[in-house]
Amino acid sequence: MLPGGARAPYGVYMAEHEPVSGLAVAVVREDGRWRCGSMDTSALTELDAAITELRRMRSTGAVFGMLAVDDEFFILLRPAPGGVALMLSDAAAALDYDIAADVLDLLRVDPPDEDDDELWPAGDLGVLADLGLPAAELQVIVDDVDLYPDEQLQMIASRCGFGDEFARLLDQLQQ
Repeated sequence: MLPGGARAPYGVYMAEHEPVSGLAVAVVREDGRWRCGSMDTSALTELDAAITELRRMRSTGAVFGMLAVDDEFFILLRPAPGGVALMLSDAAAALDYDIAADVLDLLRVDPPDEDDDELWPAGDLGVLADLGLPAAELQVIVDDVDLYPDEQLQMIASRCGFGDEFARLLDQLQQ
């Protein structure tokens, strides 16, 4: 955090016309070891770019992405042979962000009404269950509205066992 409680962005990226700040991390587990790396900035605004980048990563273990967008919401995405498993922390984000709308579109879920102020996730809450994060625990993390998305992702990383690797990457990105 910056003085006065302001949050430092990890980077500013251009969407169509408006800047989007955030964090895009690729996570790989191979031979019992975790690795975290930055994804291309386009992953924050283009779901197809994020999926394509993750699919290019060759691994015999788990590969998934963690996106935190504009301190508003996060997306977990995990390519699978038959498609991609997705989880969007707040479906209402689809009203303001194309990438969130694209997630709902792939999930075949209608966006909430404009006046709906309830936070509800969309997608597969069990997307990381085999890595140590059951759906019920992910729901608890999503429901904690006092946390920023990057803090929620840090909790997810810690629960799955790669918290230190994730924290190191965040430190590098903030420098």
